Amino acid sequence: MKKIGLYIHIPFCAAKCPYCDFYSVGCSKSSLDEYTTILIDRINFYDGQYLADTVYIGGGTPSLLGTERLLSVLTAVNSAFGTVSRETTIEVNPRSAKLLDFFKLKQYGIDRVSIGLQSANEKELKALGRRHNADDVKQAVELIRDSGIDNISLDLMLGIPYQTQDSLSDSIKVCSELDVKHISAYILKIEEGTPYYKAQNSLDLPDEDVVCDLYEYAVDRLSAVGYKQYEISNFSKSGFESKHNLKYWHCEEYLGIGPAAHSFIDKKRFYYNRSIEDFRRGIIIDDGIGGEFEEYIAMALRLCEGLKYSSFEEYFNMPFPEKYKAKAQRLVKTGLLSVDDTGIRLNPKGFLCSNTIISDILY
Repeated sequence: MKKIGLYIHIPFCAAKCPYCDFYSVGCSKSSLDEYTTILIDRINFYDGQYLADTVYIGGGTPSLLGTERLLSVLTAVNSAFGTVSRETTIEVNPRSAKLLDFFKLKQYGIDRVSIGLQSANEKELKALGRRHNADDVKQAVELIRDSGIDNISLDLMLGIPYQTQDSLSDSIKVCSELDVKHISAYILKIEEGTPYYKAQNSLDLPDEDVVCDLYEYAVDRLSAVGYKQYEISNFSKSGFESKHNLKYWHCEEYLGIGPAAHSFIDKKRFYYNRSIEDFRRGIIIDDGIGGEFEEYIAMALRLCEGLKYSSFEEYFNMPFPEKYKAKAQRLVKTGLLSVDDTGIRLNPKGFLCSNTIISDILY
């Protein structure tokens, strides 16, 4: 059986953050029970078809399921997708972490936890609609570490209301002092249909130049405290890069289970609708062919290692097209990327306008 990454979506939140466009709904005990049953049925549908060497349980807020429901899901995963040595991540809300027994979760395979810090500044957290504070995150990290799980990731957001370089520095300091293994730092994107989209003209957001400065500051500061950038928005201590997310950027195969979850198997993309009912009915939407030249190049250029010609040639069994090399070479004078005999790489300034650079190379 081929090895894949497995993503499981838990579509529940206690409250919807005003900036968030991920699929999530409110919940009750009965809806959590019902969804767990549906989810396990869908997991069992794939029994014996693949081996999962990474598992990522995301949301929503997976910790709302509670320990026993999560253990039943993990039991189904281990039965259907094997118990090969793997990285198994769960996303956790800082305040709902205390609902979980991480000792038990570790016994069933969880060895990595991602916590949504977003900011250590209370004014910024309030503007984001977040209910936790920095102390909640510290307590969650301590609770998780006590179970023997030390591979912990924290999320930060950049370009959020009221954020300054000083407040960002304070948030990075909190991450560094907690000595977590991984940090994700995402630039806020205003998504259509969210409360932030409707209110964007009244939000106290930093302008585009300030956001760029904040991003470059974050890259430099995180590097200074021991977190090496390996992707546009991701930083880690050596050896603690997210194996699951690297599958996406290397155009490797993955299966998504849950409403709004996407998959890429056998060069085909497909997904479930943003509907628990459609998910229950097993309705899968065809999303066409994936893993072609343009997509592979775009994904590879998100990584600090960049696009390696040798990896491209192994993936497609053909030389890297000279036309793309030539286009990339013409862009070197911008100072946003480098090109040599091994491949093409964007630098942090280049990451800030990566969509434009990638488009210039491909089209």
